[in-house]
Amino acid sequence: MTVDLSADVGEGFGAYRAADDAALLRVVSSANIACGFHAGDPGIMHTTVAECVRLGVGVGAHPGLPDREGFGRRTMALSRHEVYTYVLCQLGALDAFARVHGTRIRHVTPHGQLGNVAVSDVDWAEAIVDAVRDFDASLAVVALEGALTKAARSAGLPVAVLGIADRAYREDGSLVARSSPGAVITAEREVTERVVRMATDGVVRAITGRDIALRPDTVLLHGDTPGSVDLARAVRAALTSAGVGIEPLAARL
Repeated sequence: MTVDLSADVGEGFGAYRAADDAALLRVVSSANIACGFHAGDPGIMHTTVAECVRLGVGVGAHPGLPDREGFGRRTMALSRHEVYTYVLCQLGALDAFARVHGTRIRHVTPHGQLGNVAVSDVDWAEAIVDAVRDFDASLAVVALEGALTKAARSAGLPVAVLGIADRAYREDGSLVARSSPGAVITAEREVTERVVRMATDGVVRAITGRDIALRPDTVLLHGDTPGSVDLARAVRAALTSAGVGIEPLAARL
């Protein structure tokens, strides 16, 4: 059994930082790097890609909505064409830094509300897929099961199922809204037990207490979750103890 362990990184701006990226990148096998819309800037992208290359961490794009103030987590009324161009623009931005550092983007993981809406909105899902396909059809689309994974498979793109370590699930497989109690999980024991069950048993416990099917290709830890570095270390140790190997997403696919 193997799984990719990933984290959202590069989600700062100027002097502001959302997480200890340097520490996280020493734990994970793949990185989802903010591309400048919801967070990130040229300097941060440059530094983050360079550190990924130095540590052998897989580089992934983490495009979001143009919503810095809301960290890409607010709903926006966007056309299909706008979603397409926003994603394409962010892929191109991160690709420039990947090329300079002698690597390439391996996967795309939509951030926040961009990813949440695309789970159920066919237009947004197909717009994201069109942008990825037109940019580089070898890139894996990483997402919760739903409209986006369905559209990606239909377009012949590689698909990786996402499991989120520190977020609560509803019985339909969607995430509990961040505004709801219990949506973000920070207790180390609960997080590690959930991730091990995902990787070994292919299930996760929904907020109702019922187990639902989920066997992820990659397990995500949000960098801005309180205690994210300690959680990442605990998750990696728990997976190893359970006999689950950690390998970059590109190797799994």
